[in-house]
Amino acid sequence: MRMVFRWYGEGNDTVTLEQIKQIPGVEGIVWALHDKPAGEVWALEEIQKVKEQIGKHQFHIEVVESVNIHESIKLGSPERDTYIENYKKTIENLGAVGVKVICYNFMPVFDWTRTDLFKELEDGSTALFYEKAKVEGMDPMELVEKISQHSSLSLPGWEPERLKHLKSLFEAYRDVTEEQLWQNLGYFLQEVVPVAEKNGIVMAIHPDDPPWSIFGLPRIITNKENVKRVLKLVDSPSNGLTLCSGSLGANPANHIPEIIREINREFPGRIHFTHIRNVRIYDNGDFIETSHRTQDGSIDMCDVVKALHEDGFTGYTRPDHGRHIWNETCRPGYGLYDRALGIMYLWGVWDSLERERRKA
Repeated sequence: MRMVFRWYGEGNDTVTLEQIKQIPGVEGIVWALHDKPAGEVWALEEIQKVKEQIGKHQFHIEVVESVNIHESIKLGSPERDTYIENYKKTIENLGAVGVKVICYNFMPVFDWTRTDLFKELEDGSTALFYEKAKVEGMDPMELVEKISQHSSLSLPGWEPERLKHLKSLFEAYRDVTEEQLWQNLGYFLQEVVPVAEKNGIVMAIHPDDPPWSIFGLPRIITNKENVKRVLKLVDSPSNGLTLCSGSLGANPANHIPEIIREINREFPGRIHFTHIRNVRIYDNGDFIETSHRTQDGSIDMCDVVKALHEDGFTGYTRPDHGRHIWNETCRPGYGLYDRALGIMYLWGVWDSLERERRKA
C-alpha cells in the first residue's frame, strides 16, 4: 500500500506541503491543475511546474485526480472527438513527467453531492452530510447556491465555469439514458486506453457519489455489477478502478470488502487507487461522513483494509474526506488533522496485518 495525500496547490489549500511531510508514510501528492476547465489540454510546462514544486518536498506526483471529462464526451455530442483528442494530449504530457494513475469520473453535471458541508456530529466536529429527502425535493440551482456560499476555495466538481451552464446541461441530459451513458463511456475508453497504455498510465474510474441518480441524471458506476461492466468495456490493465469505500458504501447494499475481493479475483491488478473513508448510514437514506474508525460508521474499515492486504495490494491509497476538528478552517472534507488521523488508523490496521503475515 502506497500512501498519498490530496493537495489542491498553493493559494488553493489551507494545508501546506510542509505539514503533509510530517504525516508518517506519505510518499506522494495527489494533484491536479484545478484552474483548467474540462476539455483543455494540460500543457507540459504547467505540469512540470507542479512537479518541481512538489518535488522540493521529496514527494512524487504519480497520481492525478482528476483530468475532468468534458460534458460533450459524456453526452456523445458531435464535438466530443475534439475533446477526446485534447484528453489524449494531456495523457501524453502527464506520462512524460512520470504520472502513473489518472483518477477520473463519468458523472453527468455534478461530481459529489451533499446538502450540508458542516453538519455537526455528537463530539462537536463537523462533516459532509447528505439528506436524501432534501435532495429529492430541492431544485438543483438551490443546491448550487447553498454549496457555493460555504467556501472561498474551489470545490472539485462544483467549478463555476461548469455550473453557470447548469440549465442548458440539464436540458441536454433530459433524454440521455443510462445505456446511452454506458455507450459514451465505452467510446471514450476505447479511444484513450491505448494512449494510456503507450504512456505507462492507468485510467482509474471513480464511482458515482452517491451511487444513485441525482435530480434525474443518469448514474452508472454505482455497484459491483456495474464496476465489473466498466472493466470489461476495454480489457486492459490500463482500464481500472479507483475503489472509493465512501462513495459506493453510501448504499448499504454495496458490501465494500466483498466488492474488493470479487474484483481482485475476476480482474486481478485492476484496482489501481483507493479512497478509504467511513460513512454512517441512517435508515431514511441520509448519511454523514465520520472518522475512519470502523466503530464510528457503517463500513467495516478493518475488513476493507484486510481485503486489500490479502491480495498484496501495492497500489496507491489516500484517506478520503475527513471531519473538521480542533477548530480547523479548511476546504470542506479536506482539512489536515482528521485526514492525518485517518492515515494513522489505516497504517495501524495494515501494520497489524503485516505482522500476522510474518508470523504465519
